[in-house]
Amino acid sequence: MRKTTIWQTTRKALTVTALATMVTGGALLSAGTASAATTLANACSGTVNGGMGDTVAITGTSVKELVRAGAREAGTLALYDVAANDIAKVNRIDLGTVPNAAGGSIEGKAIGAAVRQAVKDTKSWGLGLNPEKTLNSIEHKVAGSCGLTTVATNYVAPTLPTPGTTAPQQGGNGGGTNGLPCSPSLLPGGSNGTGYAPPRDYGNLPVAQPGVAVAPGVRYPANSPLPGEGAPQYGTDGQAGQGPDVRNAGNAEALATDGMPGGDVQLPMLLAVLVLAGVTAALVRTWVLRRVS
Repeated sequence: MRKTTIWQTTRKALTVTALATMVTGGALLSAGTASAATTLANACSGTVNGGMGDTVAITGTSVKELVRAGAREAGTLALYDVAANDIAKVNRIDLGTVPNAAGGSIEGKAIGAAVRQAVKDTKSWGLGLNPEKTLNSIEHKVAGSCGLTTVATNYVAPTLPTPGTTAPQQGGNGGGTNGLPCSPSLLPGGSNGTGYAPPRDYGNLPVAQPGVAVAPGVRYPANSPLPGEGAPQYGTDGQAGQGPDVRNAGNAEALATDGMPGGDVQLPMLLAVLVLAGVTAALVRTWVLRRVS
């Protein structure tokens, strides 16, 4: 009787455990299916919209002609029509995911590698005598012709703090005002670490006060001398107001001559000049005659 009770208790425990496992597994499968999303693009170039983290994929039909051209250019006697038809049967070629940003890109190099692997997985018999060379040619062709730009439709830009406000502090017990530490600020002007200095006080700077214009008649009356007029006169003795006793500083006298009237040219000088002119003319004439002969 006791053995029967133990067996019944164990069977009930196993049944409950199995049911719990089934429920938990089903929940996990449902959650995985709900969170997984795929954005299927109709072409290997252009722009594709999707949520952040979504898988970006293309169909085999979108690269059918590129596979055909790559296989034909490989030079391996590939049956390019067969290879193109085989890749067209592939419904999905995964390329990457939408980044956690406003936008991103999937380069042609990544698309070419994905298409190469997809063609290889088809085990197409139309790849020619050298399948690896044909696959390399297909990859190169696709990489040079494809490229996608991803746009995250659920991206939310972060909000920036309004100028003049203090950014919220994370953790710490600084004890200062608005959660700021009590240590003195290193910012100029004592901005308390907010990044904004207070307006400067220019009240102590000297400023010219606006005055009232004075008429020339008030500034210089009619009966008073103008500035610079009526200056005192000084003589040689340094006394002012001496009048006619003013003299020139110093006396200049003509030097005595040798008794000859000034400005007259003497006869010997004239004779010397004439003789010099005659000698010069004779020398020039002799030199000219020698040059001619």
